[in-house]
Amino acid sequence: MRILLTNDDGIYAPGLRALRRELLALGEVTVVAPATEQSAAGHSVTLLNPMLVSEVFEDDGTTRIGWAVEGRPADCVKLALLELLPEPPDVIISGMNAGSNAGINVLYSGTVAAAIEGAFYRHTAIAVSLEYDKKIYDFPKGARYARQVIEQILARNPAKGTLFNVNLPVLERGPIRGVKVLPQNVSVYTEKFDRRVNPRGRTYFWAGPDFECPDPHPDTDVTALNESYITVTPLQFDLTNHAQMEPMKAWTWELG
Repeated sequence: MRILLTNDDGIYAPGLRALRRELLALGEVTVVAPATEQSAAGHSVTLLNPMLVSEVFEDDGTTRIGWAVEGRPADCVKLALLELLPEPPDVIISGMNAGSNAGINVLYSGTVAAAIEGAFYRHTAIAVSLEYDKKIYDFPKGARYARQVIEQILARNPAKGTLFNVNLPVLERGPIRGVKVLPQNVSVYTEKFDRRVNPRGRTYFWAGPDFECPDPHPDTDVTALNESYITVTPLQFDLTNHAQMEPMKAWTWELG
């Protein structure tokens, strides 16, 4: 099996390295990932600047693991599929992200965007994220759980272009209670900004690090994560509101 591995935390991120080690048990793994952290980059792509690409090797200096790209997560997948890989991958894995990508975080996430880009090109794509508590991550343990979930998804032979979002709960909270297939929670998160003034009197803001979901609907990914379940959510990138299409066709449009 040929696996393309990418992320948004950067090619040297410990989550990616831990997941790569686990995925090597499933097949050949090639990494094409951002050279620097691109968290919350969403589905942005690079248009006005060149994207420098450099080979990255294992610590022995001889084993190539892939390429670092001076660009966004979606850029990495584009370049991998169109320029860098000699053969198409059988699956595209994005992660393992430091922090969950459940609920509306799906819309901001560079991790999920990279998987979406792979699905655009009709490849099975899986985004993987690990929730944290007080910035504590057990990436090796999380990667083992992630590999098991990925194996079981692939064993079902999903159709080309199928897209999955996998979130692992805080591992320090206690034992994993199982896996649940659930929709994403679409409630707005509460956010805070720290307002400050610099020495020249200019006001600036730091986005706060804590995001809370004030309305975690039951039977959604956010709720299940809090209950120590791994969540798997099938996603789609067709944003058309099909239910609204028919009534809108009856509208009378006037132009002056």
